[in-house]
Amino acid sequence: MSEAIHFFAVQITLLAIVLVLHTYLGLHVIRRTLIFSDLVLDQLAAFGALVGIGLAIRYGSPGSYLMSLAAVLLGALLLAVLKPRNPMIPREAIIGVLYAMALVASLLVGDKLPGGGAYVTKTLAGSMLWVSWPIVGVTAAVYLVLLIFHYVYRRQFIALAEQEGSPRQVRFWDFLFFTTQGIITVLIVPIAGVLLAYAFLMIPAAIAAMFTRRWGPAVVVGWGLGMTACLIGLCLSYFHDLPYGPTLILSLGAFFAAALVVRVALPQT
Repeated sequence: MSEAIHFFAVQITLLAIVLVLHTYLGLHVIRRTLIFSDLVLDQLAAFGALVGIGLAIRYGSPGSYLMSLAAVLLGALLLAVLKPRNPMIPREAIIGVLYAMALVASLLVGDKLPGGGAYVTKTLAGSMLWVSWPIVGVTAAVYLVLLIFHYVYRRQFIALAEQEGSPRQVRFWDFLFFTTQGIITVLIVPIAGVLLAYAFLMIPAAIAAMFTRRWGPAVVVGWGLGMTACLIGLCLSYFHDLPYGPTLILSLGAFFAAALVVRVALPQT
C-alpha cells in the first residue's frame, strides 16, 4: 500500500467514525444551549495530559489518557452540578468561566514544563497526521459502545434536550451525558487537538440543526456534510502542504457559512 493510499484510508476511516457520535452529541449541546461545554472538557483533557507530562508521564501514553480522563470526569461533575438558580445568570456563563479556568490552568502548567509551549501547542493542534490503524480500532470500539449506550437511553437524553417530561434525577443524567462527552474528548484531543475536536462536535450539528429538528435526519445531514467538508480539507492539506487541523476547521467553517446562506434563501418553515 502506497504512503498516500495508507494516509487517506486511515484518515477517512477515523473521520467517518468520529463524526457520527460527535454530530449526535453536538445536536444535544446545541438544543440545550450548552455551547461551550465540550470546549471545557476538551481543555480539561489537555490540562490532564499536561499535568501528566509534569509527572513524567509520556504524552499519548495510557497513563496520559488516564490523567485526561480524571480531569474530564471532574469537569463532567462540575458541569452537571453547577446550575445557577438566579435566572439572570445563564448556565452558559458558568460554562464559560470553567473554560477560562481550564485554559489558564493549562497555560500555567505549560509555563512550568521544559518545552511547555510546544506541548500546549500540541494539545491545541493535535497530531492527526500520525493516526494509525490501532488508534482507529480503539476509537471505533469505544465510540460503538457509547453509541449503543446513547441508543439504549435515548429517551432520557432526548427528554433533557427537548425539555419535555425531563427524567427524574436530572443531574445524574447530565453527569452521564457530560461523561460521554468527556470520554470521546479524552480519545480525540490527543490526536485532533482542542480546536478541531470542538469543530467536529459543533459545526456539523449546527449545520444540521438549521434544516431539521428530527434527530435521525439531522445526524445523517450533519455527518454527510461534515464528512464532505473534512474530505475537502483533507485533500487541500495533503496536496497543498497546508496545516492539517486548521485546514479542516476552515473547510468545516466554509460549509457552515454556505449553510447559513442557503438557510436564509430558503422559505421559512
